[in-house]
Amino acid sequence: MVSALGVAVVGFGWMGRVHTQAYARVPHHFPQLPVRPELVTVVEDVPGRAEEAAERFGFASTARDWREVAADPRVHAVSITAPNFLHREIGVAMAEAGKHIWIEKPVGLTAADARAVADAVVKAGVQGTVGFNYRNAPAVAYARELIAAGEIGTVTHVRVRLFSDYAAHPEGALTWRYERERGGSGVLGDLASHGVDLARFLLGDITALTADSAIFVPERARPTGATAGHTRATGGELGPVENEDYVNCLLRFASGARGVLEASRVAVGEQNNYGFEVHGTKGAVLWDFRRMGELGVSRGTAYQDQSVSTVFVGPGHGAYAAFQPGSANAMGYDDLKVIEAHHFLRSIAEGIPHGATLADAVHSATALDAMSRSAESGAWVSL
Repeated sequence: MVSALGVAVVGFGWMGRVHTQAYARVPHHFPQLPVRPELVTVVEDVPGRAEEAAERFGFASTARDWREVAADPRVHAVSITAPNFLHREIGVAMAEAGKHIWIEKPVGLTAADARAVADAVVKAGVQGTVGFNYRNAPAVAYARELIAAGEIGTVTHVRVRLFSDYAAHPEGALTWRYERERGGSGVLGDLASHGVDLARFLLGDITALTADSAIFVPERARPTGATAGHTRATGGELGPVENEDYVNCLLRFASGARGVLEASRVAVGEQNNYGFEVHGTKGAVLWDFRRMGELGVSRGTAYQDQSVSTVFVGPGHGAYAAFQPGSANAMGYDDLKVIEAHHFLRSIAEGIPHGATLADAVHSATALDAMSRSAESGAWVSL
């Protein structure tokens, strides 16, 4: 028997829309779920945006203040897709109100913020899922299987890259993303958080790191109205960019492996160039998000001049079978969020966590804090 689960979405920018669409699609791809999400409330303080979302997606009601959701008995689960500086307050309040939460990374501005939300979730006995969506790609799941099975030998080193141009234009508006008080650690929280999660998902815990960071676009124009996504602004008052455009980081893992993590939001010519290369004593696995359904695999006994073959993922890899019947049929970004929604709803139904959790967010945020300290001091920092 399928039971209804009232959900709310707090913050309706791009990511709020992605969560909403995932809720709508998840019963189609995972019909065995014993719970079915029902869109109860959408919360947005930009005038008219919540009403537009309700009309478009079928929310039963709208609100300007997220506190109304915390007090609403119709709501059992909440997507928190508001800006970073609101994550801690909203996340803790929703957990304390007995609501399960699906919250976007990086879960606040610091590791202390992420830990506060994680503690609130544990204390309240609710489920908490975090938006580390790239680990949900079937090719990434397959890479993890190969690594764990020893198919590439003992892992020696990994390189994780996250290059984007979303902030490369000098006319990009000075939104909350570029302010330390509201956006936190810039590209660290936005992109490097995903990189840390991928590295941990594939190789295990990080024990130490050293990092360097930079701001390459030092000033931007303040927007004159409401913004969504990566809005441009011209003619407004210029203000300083307070957080990082770029970071590179050396990693040491508990296994003894070494790593390099590099992220940029101002990489001209790069559009979502995310991926990794993991090398071991007998082979390697290589993944590029832009070719999401492919995994480069090198394994064997040749060592030198060993070839790399391309595996097109299919129904035997990760959650692929929920979307396509045969290998090499393409999946997309939004599909990864549907898988994430499935993890969230399954966690609620079964009472045990599935997918990325608040504990993963704490690990990632701890590494990000360490990167910031290392960039200031120039020293290695232990985690």
